[in-house]
Amino acid sequence: MPTGVYVRMNDVQARIRAGLAADHANDFSEWLRQRRYTNKTIVERIRLLACWTHWAHQTGYAFDTIRAAHAASATLTGAGYRPRFRGDVNKDAVETGKLFIFYLEDRGLLPRLSLSSVPPLVVEYMAWAREQHGLAETTLGTYTGAIIPFVAALGGDPSTYDAAAIRDYMLGRAGSVSVSYLNGIGGAIRAFLRFLIATDRCPPGRDRAMPPAAGWRLASIPRALPEDDIARVIAACDGERRLRDRAIILLLVRLGMRASEVARLSFDDIDWRQGHLRLHGKGRREELLPLSQEVGDALIAYIERGRPALAAREIFLTEYAPLRPVNRIVIKCIVRRALMRAGVESQCKGAHMLRHSAATSMLRHGVSLAGVGAVLRHRSPAMTAHYAKVDMTLLATIAQPWPGDASC
Repeated sequence: MPTGVYVRMNDVQARIRAGLAADHANDFSEWLRQRRYTNKTIVERIRLLACWTHWAHQTGYAFDTIRAAHAASATLTGAGYRPRFRGDVNKDAVETGKLFIFYLEDRGLLPRLSLSSVPPLVVEYMAWAREQHGLAETTLGTYTGAIIPFVAALGGDPSTYDAAAIRDYMLGRAGSVSVSYLNGIGGAIRAFLRFLIATDRCPPGRDRAMPPAAGWRLASIPRALPEDDIARVIAACDGERRLRDRAIILLLVRLGMRASEVARLSFDDIDWRQGHLRLHGKGRREELLPLSQEVGDALIAYIERGRPALAAREIFLTEYAPLRPVNRIVIKCIVRRALMRAGVESQCKGAHMLRHSAATSMLRHGVSLAGVGAVLRHRSPAMTAHYAKVDMTLLATIAQPWPGDASC
């Protein structure tokens, strides 16, 4: 056990030695300590691990069937099983079993769980989309969330996916989601149908059976914060306790980075000498962004004084146990909390709103549309021109003359 961690009950130690965690208890304790679990919490986790592994051993499970043991125990407690004594299996013990499995995966002692809950056809599409199109994991996750219900509704045999079945499915979804969300579903399913066509499982042209939802692309005005609100949000992240949040907010609002790009940012992506960041964008593209003095100072302050000591290449980590690299959901939560602390009222509270704010701020400070498009890494100039609508002067520079006769 690590220094300062003492398991008080001899019965716990006996159960650990007789259970599935006999060879890993000490290292598991150290793993918890590295992720900022307190000594008291580690003692309790070891006790719960002893309960769970003892139950699994008594039930007949071995180390190579540890995932099946966890599934069985979760089913047992989920069905209303009540522990008969303090050392019996319970929901907290099952949760500790899940944490122990995560530890085994992290240490390389257990292969990471495959996508067993995803239909095999969708798993094959995911591999194909990564290899052939270089889809980002965030995009692939969004697509998969739309494709799985589609496959569940139409079945696992693509030969039965006729035009009528596809249209009926989309019409059934239309009544419960917004137009923009429906178009997102349509885009994902259309990409899936193209995969089926490319692998000779559907006839060519089947993707055209996907009806588009009525809408007007780029018709809305970008939702962005005014300069005063941006300054208040940044100021709401001042102080030693919020060095991480300040660095993240500045990356979003000064460089227009996406939440997933901030979450993936690693030490290998920063060139301090040349003063730039390397981003791994959509479609396997690698792009460079300038590292401004303000953003660089915020990153150094977090790395030197705020970042926990965890052996991970990703820069931004969670603050509480278990320590791990953040994901895009954590980035969005950080933005939402910063807006609340700053007292900024906004209909949109996500990280992408700060990307819009970065674009409109650059335009208002005289940066050209082409320059904004280069920073935001837009493929199409039309996407950047969308931001010109926040300023009537800028809008006039791209407005086209009316082709008809003069009005009366």
